[in-house]
Order: sequence, then C-alpha cells, then structure tokens
Amino acid sequence: MTSLLEYRSNRIVELMEEPAERRDADWLKESLQQAMMLELATLPPYLSAMWSIEPQSGDVFQAIRRIVFDEMSHLGLAGNMLTTIGGVPRLGDVHTVPKYPGQLPGGVRPSLKVFLSGLTKESLELFAKIEEPDDPIAEARSHTSIGAFYTAILEAFQDHPELITGAHQLERRMEHHGAGNSLAPLTSLADVEAAVDVIKEQGEGTSASPENPHAGQSPELAHFYVFRELFHGRKLVKVAENPDRWEFTGDPIAMPGTRPMGTVPEGGWGAPGHPAPDAETQTLLDKVNQKYSQMLDLLERAWKAEDTTTAEGFLDDAVGEMVGLKGPARLLMLREVPGGGGKTYGPEFRYVET
Repeated sequence: MTSLLEYRSNRIVELMEEPAERRDADWLKESLQQAMMLELATLPPYLSAMWSIEPQSGDVFQAIRRIVFDEMSHLGLAGNMLTTIGGVPRLGDVHTVPKYPGQLPGGVRPSLKVFLSGLTKESLELFAKIEEPDDPIAEARSHTSIGAFYTAILEAFQDHPELITGAHQLERRMEHHGAGNSLAPLTSLADVEAAVDVIKEQGEGTSASPENPHAGQSPELAHFYVFRELFHGRKLVKVAENPDRWEFTGDPIAMPGTRPMGTVPEGGWGAPGHPAPDAETQTLLDKVNQKYSQMLDLLERAWKAEDTTTAEGFLDDAVGEMVGLKGPARLLMLREVPGGGGKTYGPEFRYVET
C-alpha cells in the first residue's frame, strides 16, 4: 500500500487513465487520498509567502489569507469525501507528505517544481500555475487542471452514489471565511456535488466568470485570477461583453514589503552542501516541523474517531497546532542564512515522528 501512497509517484496520472467502468470504490478511495495530498501540497507554499509579508496586513495579505482558508476547507472536504465511502485518510506519514522543492503528488503537471520561499513574483507565478483552470477566462491555458481530477472523482460518485454512508465526518463552522468553507457531513450525492463545486470554483472560477461564487465577501476572484492579479500588479477587469473579455488592466496593485525568506533547499536548510543552522535557528526549525507533524497526526486521528465529541477535540487541537506554526516560522524569517546574500531562513514543513 505504501508504494501507492508515495508522494513522488505517478499515481494520479495512472488513476485518470483507468476507464470509467473500473472506477469503483477502491478507485475512489485511492483518488481521494491523492486529492488530500494535492490539497495539502498547496498549504506550505502559500503559508510561507503569506507569513513573509511585513506587516501582516493589507490587501495582498488578506487576499492570500482568504486563499489559505479556502485550501484548508478543501482539504477537509476531500477528507470527508474519503471517509463517507469508508476510506481512512493518511496524513501523518513520511510517504504521503509533500516534499519541497519537488513536483505535485501523483504526477500532476510534472514540469512544475513547487518550492517554499517568501512572497515574490516567482512564487506568485508558481501559485497561479498550481491553480490554473482548463480554460482560463484571461490568458491562455498551458496545462490540464487539478479541476479535471475532481471532475473524474465526481463522475465516479455519480456512478456509485450507494457508496456514500456519512461515516466519520468532520464538522466546523467557517462561513466567515467564505460561503462554501464550512465543513459539513457529506451524506448524499447532492452534498458531494456541492463540495466538488466549491473546490473547483474557488480555485478556478466558473466557465463563464473568473469570480469565486463561494466568496466570503463579494466580489472575490477565484484563486488563479487572484494570483495572476498580484503577479501582473493590476486588477482584472471586464473590458468587453457578449462575449465577455477580461484583462489585467485595472487599478495597480503594489507588492507589499516582505521578510526576505530564501528558497528552502532539498533536504532542508542543513542538507549536504548547505551551512548547518546555528542551535537557536535549528530549534525554531524543529518547532515548526513538530507542530506541522502534530497537526497532520491530529487531523488523521479526528477522521478516525468513533464519536463526534472525540473528533471535535482532535480537530480543535489540530487547529491549535496550525495557529502555533506562525510564531516560529516568522522568527525564522528574521535570521539570515550564512552566505545567503541577505536571504533568511523559513519553515521547512518536514514531517517528523511525534
């Protein structure tokens, strides 16, 4: 089983190549585990960029913060889809956690190299490529989207609605972060269809509009278009109708000041060929890795819990660990890397046994 869950594999590509008649319960369970790995892969890069912004306020900070909360919700929805059909999420496992720098899991967009750094034009371009739709309203398509994978998952649910049991579902009220961001039990096909719509449309928009129809505040663009606005430094505006045409020619968007977090090297800051961090820096790195790992372990335990009260307790603890990541991560961004040209350390998001 471990080989199928290996983060650096080609499994999503292989799953997408399976004919529809073979997309059964086992196919769905494996696909949804891979979907959770995909959702988790976006969080460390987005968090690193968001935490590098100085001060932690302003329009750009708030835009990325909204996306982070959306992605947390997507991870929860994918987990509920997995457990409602009897699957068990695997998050606290060195084989399934993201590896940075590296590819997205499962062979998705193999030319894309995901890295951890502060907020830069390069990181914004990366984030947009992660979120890119099949048919962008503005700019040309260059890849098949993650949304296509969710479409295949939804079609398998539609072929096998009898698999939906409503078991081991996590619940959390999060309407203040967006209309579709609350975690609610998925007990019917309609619930699953709504969940997939939220995941796809928050990330990509709809085929007719770049706007996020599940916004916390209106109007709000889907993730891809937010990242492209920030990259171009201009608001996306509608410049023609019938047919609609959108261009990045609106009001200017200034890049905020940032703490100069460098790019985390493969294997972490103390990897061979890189200077070993001093003791205080290593303590901060270890603290972030431990809290990140505990968060994943607690989320996994929440989905495995046999009763709602226990699940809520584990989920609350996981959220607490998540909140606790920010402090040491931001402190790392004040500590210069020896010989790094003024660049600073930042979180590694490596899984360690806890």
